[in-house]
Amino acid sequence: MAISEFTTGTKLVDTTEWSIADTSTANGETFSTATPLTTDGVFQLFLDVNDMVAADILQIRMYEKCRSGDTQRIFAEWILRDVQGTPLWASPSVILLHGWDMTLDCIAGTTITVLWSIRQVA
Repeated sequence: MAISEFTTGTKLVDTTEWSIADTSTANGETFSTATPLTTDGVFQLFLDVNDMVAADILQIRMYEKCRSGDTQRIFAEWILRDVQGTPLWASPSVILLHGWDMTLDCIAGTTITVLWSIRQVA
């Protein structure tokens, strides 16, 4: 099975929930359940959060549909707070296919510059 980089980019994350999996632009799109991704594969998210400072809170979410006709829902969420002792963060690998997304949101602080890479096994 081939391993590839599905998408990569940099986002100045503010208080809007941003889809970073949406590859229509290099900087992600405002999150909407109306535009899920349907590319099948095993995916893993890597984030460089070296820009985080004291009082920053970054929310990371993954969405998927249980079945193809179902509603897209949150299935995983992580919260990173303050300066990160390990500034490179990685999610577990997940199998995605029906209608998925990965998002970032700055829920405290001003803005956080985040670099990302979504890797795919397909």
